[in-house]
Amino acid sequence: MKFPKTVRMYCPRCDAYTDHSVSTYSSGKRRTLSEGQRRYLRKLKGYGSTRKPKQKTLYKVTKKVTLKLTCRQCGYVSMKTLGRLKKIEIVER
Repeated sequence: MKFPKTVRMYCPRCDAYTDHSVSTYSSGKRRTLSEGQRRYLRKLKGYGSTRKPKQKTLYKVTKKVTLKLTCRQCGYVSMKTLGRLKKIEIVER
């Protein structure tokens, strides 16, 4: 899917329709000291075999794509989920 680099959208902070720059959202690095990650690592530890079942086949072929829309006027960032896509291409108009 081809998506334009700039989109005219409503900005709640500016309270007007302004140009937004588009980029794909990617999650950051996991924090190793967060409680959930420590709990997960504790569950993986153990004597002998693995504690979590191995995934046998990959059922979902695609990932859900989330766009990060940044207002050109004030810098307000909003997210927009496009759903499942095989490939996304951000192009000039």
